[in-house]
Amino acid sequence: MQVLVIGLGQFGMALARSLTAYGAEVIAADNDEELVGHAATFVSEALTLDVLDENAIASLAPERRDVCVCAIGEEGREASIVATAQLRQLGAKRVVARASDDLTARILKSVGAHEIVNPERSYGERLALKLANRRIKDVLPLGGDVVITELELPPSFAGRTLADLSLRNRHEVTVIAIRRPQGDETVLRLPDPQEALREGDSLLLASTPAAARRLAERV
Repeated sequence: MQVLVIGLGQFGMALARSLTAYGAEVIAADNDEELVGHAATFVSEALTLDVLDENAIASLAPERRDVCVCAIGEEGREASIVATAQLRQLGAKRVVARASDDLTARILKSVGAHEIVNPERSYGERLALKLANRRIKDVLPLGGDVVITELELPPSFAGRTLADLSLRNRHEVTVIAIRRPQGDETVLRLPDPQEALREGDSLLLASTPAAARRLAERV
């Protein structure tokens, strides 16, 4: 998989590093030589260029990449909009663009971005849900109104089975996996409806954010 990442601030750099770790071939670009030099130590290719220059963007061959990510932050709003529009005009198959506010998101969508991400808002919402209830260990939005929530097993659930708890019918959540301590590590297990849950387990739930929050508050 080839991914083009334009913009190597904190978000873009972390994205490029993680994609590389997952086995993707990452082409990274920014107008800051120092940032490009740092990215060059781990990505497949890193280039210094002016993202407002259409010829420079064209030289990245966006039409050949599986995904193009415009990761430019709030300080480069104009550059982000121009780069996103150029990527689409040059035939990029899938463009993901970063936006820090609703107005920028609407503009990026209007110039052709297939997907808009707001990492600051997403993380803030996840952190708020974790802080609001100590049993929630992590939250992963899946899009729309669906999230994966990791919930520390309530004491009242220990020794009971998922079949007995009937969480889907009673709380509108579906247990998709169980994280269980095993020695010094933890392992993910597929749920067995007839197996008793243990103290120290965590439940990975698929649900709406509201359903996960209600369950955490009730138990």
